[in-house]
Amino acid sequence: MTGSLVETVREAEPALDPELPIIDPHHHLWGISRAVRQGRTLSDPDLTGVERQNLRRPRYLLEDFLSDVGQEHNVRATVFTQCHAMYRAGASEELAPIGETEFVNGIAAMSASGLYGPVRVAAGIVGFAELRLGHGVREVLEAQLGAGNGRFRGVRYMTAWDADPSILGRLSLTPPGLLYDEAFRAGFAELAPLGLSFDAWLLEPQLRDVVDLARAFPDTQIVLDHCGTPLGIGAYAGQREELFPRWAASMRALGELPNIAIKIGGLGMECVGFGTESRSAGASSQELAQLWRPYVETCIEAAGPGRCMFESNFPIDGGSCSYSTLWNAFKQITAGASVAEKAQLFAGTAQRVYRLAPI
Repeated sequence: MTGSLVETVREAEPALDPELPIIDPHHHLWGISRAVRQGRTLSDPDLTGVERQNLRRPRYLLEDFLSDVGQEHNVRATVFTQCHAMYRAGASEELAPIGETEFVNGIAAMSASGLYGPVRVAAGIVGFAELRLGHGVREVLEAQLGAGNGRFRGVRYMTAWDADPSILGRLSLTPPGLLYDEAFRAGFAELAPLGLSFDAWLLEPQLRDVVDLARAFPDTQIVLDHCGTPLGIGAYAGQREELFPRWAASMRALGELPNIAIKIGGLGMECVGFGTESRSAGASSQELAQLWRPYVETCIEAAGPGRCMFESNFPIDGGSCSYSTLWNAFKQITAGASVAEKAQLFAGTAQRVYRLAPI
C-alpha cells in the first residue's frame, strides 16, 4: 500500500512560509507493520489508534514517506525513530534490533544518492537496545553504531505505561518504574561514553521519572518525545482543564534541566484525546493550531527554542491531518516568533541534538 491515507480524504494545504528550512526529527519506516505481524485486522474491536493507522498503512517505506512530505514545505533532512521494524530473523533477542538500523540505513543511502529528491531521509537514526542488559549493552550499542554507518545517533526506549489498560493496550511493553531500575540505569550509563542520546517515550503521569533520570545522568542528552504525551482518554477523559496544570508543571521541571530537549508533536495521537484522528477528513491547520497551542507554547516557554524541536510523528499523526497541514499548524502557532527562534524550532535544535550535517 503506497501513498498517504490522509491525502485520499483531505487535500494537502499549501505551505505557509515555504522557504523555512525544516528538519523532521521523528518519523517511522517499516516494511510490514507490527499490527499486521500480530495478525490484527480492522474489524478487531479493541484496536488502539496507532494499530488502526498501522493496519491502514501496513508498509511505510521511502516512497510512502516522500509522498507524505511532498514538495510544499522545505524539508531538508529527517531523523528516523525506532518502531520495532525489520528485526533480524534468527538473531539473539539482544542483537535482533540491529536489523532495524540496517534496514533504515539502506533507505538513508537511497535518499543520500539524490535520486529521490533533495530531502535527506534518515540522516540520523535512533534505534533500540535493551538497556536492561546493564553494562553488557555496550556490545549492542557498538553493533548499532557499525550498522548505522555513521548515522546512528541514539536509543529510544518506549517506557510508556499506565494503570488504565485502555490507554495503550498492546503498546504497553514495559513495567512501571522502569527508569529507576538498577540494570536499566547501568545500561543507560553506557550511552554518553559513546556519544549517544536517549529518546524517552512515556506518558504525562510518568514525567517525574524523566526528571529523576536526567538529574542522575547530567551528561547524557535526553530527548522527550511527543510533548510528554498529555492524556485525554480512558481514565483521563473530560479532565483536560484539571490535568493541564499538572502536565505544565512537569514540563517546567524538565525545562530546568539543560540535558533535556523536547520534541513538540505527537498531539494527533488517539491517547491525547483531541479526537482528530477519528475523522475521515482530518483537521485543518487552523483547528490544530487552536487545539495544540497551549501545549506547544508551554513546551517552548519551559525549555526555550534552543531545546525544542517540532516533529511530524508520521505516519502515526497522519490520522489527524496531512503532512503539510501539520507543519502549517506549527507555523501558525509560532507566527509571532523571531526568525532566529523559528530557525531553532524547525531545524536548528534537531540538527544540534542529533549532530546532523549542515543543511
